[in-house]
Amino acid sequence: MATPDRPGFALPLLLLAGFRTLIDDLHAELARQGHPDLRPVHGFVLQAVGVAGTTASELGQRLGVSKQAAGKTVDRLVAVGYLERADDPADARRKLVRLTDRGLDGLRRSAVVFDQLRDRWAATLGADRVAALEDDLRTVAQPNFFRLDVPGWFGT
Repeated sequence: MATPDRPGFALPLLLLAGFRTLIDDLHAELARQGHPDLRPVHGFVLQAVGVAGTTASELGQRLGVSKQAAGKTVDRLVAVGYLERADDPADARRKLVRLTDRGLDGLRRSAVVFDQLRDRWAATLGADRVAALEDDLRTVAQPNFFRLDVPGWFGT
C-alpha cells in the first residue's frame, strides 16, 4: 500500500533514475573508450539491427517508428561508422542495414561495461540485494520485457 512517505508515483521515477544512472555511466565510459558518438537510443537501434542485418523498413517495425525515422537514425549511424548499407544478396532491390566492425565493438564494449556497472551496484548495495532486485523485477515485468516494437517509445 502506498503511503505518504512512499507514494506510488515514486517507484517508476526511481526505476527510471536507476536506468538513467546506468545508461549515463555506460555512455561516459564508452566515450572514454573511443565511442563518443554513441547515444542511448543508438544502443536500441544497434540491437534491433542485429548481427544478421535488416532493412530500414524492418528496423522501423522493430522499433515501432516510421521507415523515415528509422532511416534518419541509420543515416546518422552510417555517418559515424556504426552501420553500413549494403545490397541484399537475396534481393537486389533491397538494401540491408548492417553493423560495422565499429558497431560490433560498441556493442561488445557495452556488454562489458554493463557487467562492470552491475558489479559496482553489487559492491554498493550487496550482491544479494542486487540479485534480489533482479529477481523481483523479473517477477513483475512482462515475460517478453525486452521488446523494441513498442510504438510511441522511440518516436512516431
